[in-house]
Amino acid sequence: MLNRLGFRVRPSSQEQSSRDDELAVSQHWPGPRTIAVVNGKGGAGKTPTTILLSAVFARYGGAGVLAWDNNQTRGTLGWRTDAGPHDRTLLELLPEVGRLLGTGAQSADLAQYMHHQPREKYDVLRSKPIRLAHENRLSPADVDAIHAVAAKFYRLIIIDSGNDESDPMWLRMIDHADQLVVATTTRADHAEAGALLLEALEDRDERSARLAQQSVVVVSQADPKATPTEIENVVSGYRALARDVVSVPFDHEMVDGHLRYGALAKRTQRAWLAAAASVARGF
Repeated sequence: MLNRLGFRVRPSSQEQSSRDDELAVSQHWPGPRTIAVVNGKGGAGKTPTTILLSAVFARYGGAGVLAWDNNQTRGTLGWRTDAGPHDRTLLELLPEVGRLLGTGAQSADLAQYMHHQPREKYDVLRSKPIRLAHENRLSPADVDAIHAVAAKFYRLIIIDSGNDESDPMWLRMIDHADQLVVATTTRADHAEAGALLLEALEDRDERSARLAQQSVVVVSQADPKATPTEIENVVSGYRALARDVVSVPFDHEMVDGHLRYGALAKRTQRAWLAAAASVARGF
């Protein structure tokens, strides 16, 4: 109000921090970028992290964001996001890869395979969780094919992963990743699983080790009664393992059902913006 009246009032430190984070996530990079969201423990928050990072990047950076369910054991990304006017999944996309990579393919051709999120402007590529795990399993070549299509039509690919770190499709996802995000709750078993995963990647090869060292850890408060000390213990434990650690407060809107960034409390939205900005600064 004072600025509108002609006074020169500098933004507060909090306002400036928010502006800086918005600027970071609004950038477009020369070429597509791929984020792998990982933790070897189920229920650690990989799917909410995939959804909310996708929503933030799409909201501030515009279209061209894909959330991809690369899960061999009944992935839930499709259950927590809006369905399109069809029920197709990556299994229906795979036979069309050759055509979609051809010179005549257009981005609109993907509409019959992707589930657009009309409120938050990103797309979802679903797995088919009603099938048995062995029927849903992809080969490394399948992961390569899907990634090639995604990289042709999207500027940012955020991959929700399964829990088996030895699975070939999981490892191939890591080979395509530009940035690693470890999702964990404040539960000890989730936090330990994420830390062990980073240690395993350190030993895998040079590129995986670099991804682990430059990773961002998102710690979501799973228990509304968790104390600040308990939360800080998890956050501080990751600081030596990752480039950055971001804490997200408990929010009832994140517990179950469809997940929408706009429905979150303001402080939760701010935390996810900070998480996305930290990821963007690693590109």
